Amino acid sequence: MSAGVRERPNSNLLSALRDPDFALIEPYLVKETRITGDLLYRPGDNIAQVYFPLGPSLVSYLVTNFDGRDVETVMVGREGAVGGIVSSGYLPAYCRITVKFGGPFLRATVSCIQAAKDQSASFRRLFARYADCLMAQMFQSSACNAIHSIEQRTAKWIVASMDRTGEDVVPLTHEELASLLGVGRSYASRVLQKFKADGVLNTSRGALIVKDRDELVARACHCHSSVRAHFDTVLQGVYPDRE
Repeated sequence: MSAGVRERPNSNLLSALRDPDFALIEPYLVKETRITGDLLYRPGDNIAQVYFPLGPSLVSYLVTNFDGRDVETVMVGREGAVGGIVSSGYLPAYCRITVKFGGPFLRATVSCIQAAKDQSASFRRLFARYADCLMAQMFQSSACNAIHSIEQRTAKWIVASMDRTGEDVVPLTHEELASLLGVGRSYASRVLQKFKADGVLNTSRGALIVKDRDELVARACHCHSSVRAHFDTVLQGVYPDRE
């Protein structure tokens, strides 16, 4: 069944569409709820659906290494979409794409999105610009993993999650944070304990509670702010403002 959306959904990317462009896909959008850990794509899957996270929902791109460890490269929230953004679809996924923070989503078939691109140059340009922003995030993530400390990267990922969800409570376990960083759980735990001792955050079962956002931002590398600045240049207003 279609979502029956009469007002724009809580997706910054979809809200950036002109009214005639949004009307091209609105009847075909399907609303659903996804839970944390849901698998959207595994490597080799044909990409047939485009998913738009709504509100605090968050999606993660995970690359599996030969030693079996998953390394998170990109997070996507209400500023974007996953699956067949540039291509016409029905191509194999390269990595695992999972739901990191569960919540509401909209989805549409790749063929629906492609038909809208074919009908509207402005629709096509918006998605091409978003693809540029997503690529910039991937480039920055690669550089960040190479040169920044675990503490800087930990602060960056928590701030990025807060900005996308608008919440001071980040539902992130020690294991999940270690996956984000590409390190062992013990390394991630030591950094969190230091942040906790310094009064930056508290930890609870399955969540991080941020107490001093300004200090967390000060401890983060500049990678997140660089990505956000690129979004603001290429797609002004699409990256979430903290609420």
